[in-house]
Amino acid sequence: MFHKVAIIGGGAAAATLVSELLERRTPRPLHLDWYCGAPGAGRGVAYGTPSERHLLNVRAASMGMFVSKPGGFLEYAQALDPTVKGSDFLPRRMYGDFLQSRVTQAVKNAASLGHDVNVLPFPADSLVPSAEGITIGYGDETSQADAAVLAIGSLPPRPLPGVEDAAIASGRYVTDPWPFLASAEDDDRPLRVLVIGLGLTAVDVLLELSSRWPNARFDALSRHGKLPEPHLSAASAPNDDGGELIESMRDDPNLRVWLRRLRDAAAQAEDWRTVVDGMRPHTQSLWRELPAKERARFLRHARWAWERARHRMPPQVAARVTALEAEGRLHRGRGRMRSVHLTPHGKLDVASAVPGGSETIAAYDVVIQTVGLNTDTQRTEHRLIRQLVLGGLVTPDPQGLGLAALPDGHLLDGAGKPRANLFAIGSLLRGALWESTAIPEIRKQAQGVANMLLAEKPERVAAR
Repeated sequence: MFHKVAIIGGGAAAATLVSELLERRTPRPLHLDWYCGAPGAGRGVAYGTPSERHLLNVRAASMGMFVSKPGGFLEYAQALDPTVKGSDFLPRRMYGDFLQSRVTQAVKNAASLGHDVNVLPFPADSLVPSAEGITIGYGDETSQADAAVLAIGSLPPRPLPGVEDAAIASGRYVTDPWPFLASAEDDDRPLRVLVIGLGLTAVDVLLELSSRWPNARFDALSRHGKLPEPHLSAASAPNDDGGELIESMRDDPNLRVWLRRLRDAAAQAEDWRTVVDGMRPHTQSLWRELPAKERARFLRHARWAWERARHRMPPQVAARVTALEAEGRLHRGRGRMRSVHLTPHGKLDVASAVPGGSETIAAYDVVIQTVGLNTDTQRTEHRLIRQLVLGGLVTPDPQGLGLAALPDGHLLDGAGKPRANLFAIGSLLRGALWESTAIPEIRKQAQGVANMLLAEKPERVAAR
């Protein structure tokens, strides 16, 4: 058992792991330092929005915090409103309240279970692992731990190539939409807005700003010009366990073969969503069996299609986006942004082109970048991750999907060997697991890492 553990991060993954650790009785006291980065931690970016328009894209019944209590969030929500159903898509703000309430209670109860907890409302700036332990730097101070877990979520977004520094400095080109939405004021001017990307973050931006800016017109640009698929109004279960499909994919780990078999299965199903949902328990193991060359092919050619089928919109959200298009306030286009230039008149000239087509230029009042999670640890400005990577203390995932790790969360050092006392959960494990950002996967990771941290005789870590 590791007696002194450091958890680094302030979002849902960190809160889930902290709660998992603190709600267990252990043979010896656990000392836990939680570097949460800010007061009132537990929400992170995903659940920090105060807007009632921003809904979970998973039904309430599946959003429990612990593997042993998958219905915990539904119980919490029904205590507030008895009319809530397990099939409802509830506000993400409510889920943030749930996370904060549970981790706050776990911290309060820690002493009664013999644990010692130190909640530090600032981030860890550096981390130096060794066989003897881990030295953590924060501000002008240092601390020691026997083991540490990185649960930092998505890395800060970086501007896309082609965006001029002047455009960013003007404040009209928005690299990170969440602080922008938090500070944006209501505005009834006839603004023209471009959203780059068409995933769930883009949908959140469109829902919020279309309400707060009633006379604005929105263009949305992405490689294929397609929105995420919608959920069905009623919950549906897979037709079977997907065993035959999964086994056929394991027999031939080739992306083209997999896509063909998925299309065939979807064509035979009553609804294609049941096929995608039936794959979820197997996605991580399938990803591990896919050769590196095939993974790269997936990321280049099929990632966009999988993401829009896997991460779907709640029905009421899809209806609102459809209404925006019908009203003429939203226009979706295919193409790639080539450059963004600030004009002398304060507008942003955006050059874009459809692959193989001619370049066009349009002027906008605001451009908002919504291209999804940033997990590229080789190019990040995140202070701690940059220190670890540049110091050769960890290995970046070669596909830009977080950090190289074993499937159980052990991070690999600069030589590619697993570290016995340094772990990660959440989005930093996308390279190892692919499916690693949703609550059902995070709570399972938190349980597994907690088991390793608290094991009386930790197992010897074997290289992959």
